[in-house]
Amino acid sequence: MASPPVLFSSAAFFARPLSWTFRLAAECGYRGVEVMVTKDPESQDPASIRALAEEFGLTVGALHAPCLLLTRKVWGTDPIGKIDRSVEVAADADIPVVVVHPPYRWQRAYRRWLVEDLPGVEERTGVAVAVENMFPVRVGGRDVTFHSNQDLDALEGLHHLVLDTSHAAVAKHDLIEVRRLFGTRLRHVHLSDNAGKGWDSHLPPGDGVLELDAFLEDLAVSGFEGAVSLEVDLRPALGHADRLAATMVRMRERTELALASAGQAAR
Repeated sequence: MASPPVLFSSAAFFARPLSWTFRLAAECGYRGVEVMVTKDPESQDPASIRALAEEFGLTVGALHAPCLLLTRKVWGTDPIGKIDRSVEVAADADIPVVVVHPPYRWQRAYRRWLVEDLPGVEERTGVAVAVENMFPVRVGGRDVTFHSNQDLDALEGLHHLVLDTSHAAVAKHDLIEVRRLFGTRLRHVHLSDNAGKGWDSHLPPGDGVLELDAFLEDLAVSGFEGAVSLEVDLRPALGHADRLAATMVRMRERTELALASAGQAAR
């Protein structure tokens, strides 16, 4: 049984050119990346993505649609339009998965579109659109629900899902239980650690409180056919080249080892 591929998400270097991320990922031994669409023209252009993948010998395992607050105007403000454009780019660049955020509670038309119309888009293009689990936000001393799926129940009816480990930690979900709940609908994993203090910290694996090795071992023997993407906050290491490279290599090796060890034990 082959281990799931380990990708590096360009979200770590949100403000840097995509070519910079590709170069560093290749130098640190990664074989694939996840591209987050930002204001950087390279991240929006399938020809540029294909060229970078060829230049640095990397596969592109996923494309993250521009769903963040900082990318709210990239490709318009309509979430359905953003997904349509993301799927077009992914199909042109031979990227198998597009990662999207779930609807806000008031985006009922978007929710209906995900359930009723998205499967036809996926069938026509061959690109899977996977919806990410989110988390409550602490406001005025209480948890406030903005997205419709942070309690996981509203994910019913969606065909492809993304499990973000830091998001699950903030929502106080057990990672292995979420993996089992998602079952065969789990298409992609965003892997990071969490500080355990109630916010979405996206730490490198091993720098927080999560039992990520146990989660990865469970994932590896579950029949999971997607990729594991390291989506981490590396801002503290920016400006320190040796420290940054060492962190990137360390978390890749740790993740690959956990996945491979579980796969070998299952043989």
